[in-house]
Amino acid sequence: MVCMGNICRSPSAQGVLEQRVRAAGLSQRIEVDSAGTHDGHLGAPPDPRAQRHAAQRGIDLSAYRARQLSRQDFIDFDLVLVMDADNERLARTLCPSGQGHKLHRLTDFCTRHAATEVPDPYYGGAAGFEAALDLIEDACTGLLAALRPSAALG
Repeated sequence: MVCMGNICRSPSAQGVLEQRVRAAGLSQRIEVDSAGTHDGHLGAPPDPRAQRHAAQRGIDLSAYRARQLSRQDFIDFDLVLVMDADNERLARTLCPSGQGHKLHRLTDFCTRHAATEVPDPYYGGAAGFEAALDLIEDACTGLLAALRPSAALG
């Protein structure tokens, strides 16, 4: 999961997907992580507003710490899911040859929303964090449904 600073959207998406993976009994088969395309918050916990809104939905983000996306992530992970076009463009610059098929927008997996991006709530209010979480939850549900057959087979 990738956003700009790894303090709002991507840790929220990591938390949501990890919760769904645990509930599906697939924690041994699916690993979830998050990163940012920028280095302005390295080592920082998620934004307190992101933590608060996630906690209201039963998701604890307090243990996460921001890190920056690297070329190695494209090798280590089967999917690199970005939140918007800007982060997709930046992630693509790090993507090693032959790994581009792993890069997608998280919203590609939405089943109830027609959004193409998860808007950055950082400079907004509570409604922005709630809207981002609504999209993230929808996309993570669709993503897990897409992953479940291959994860179950191992």
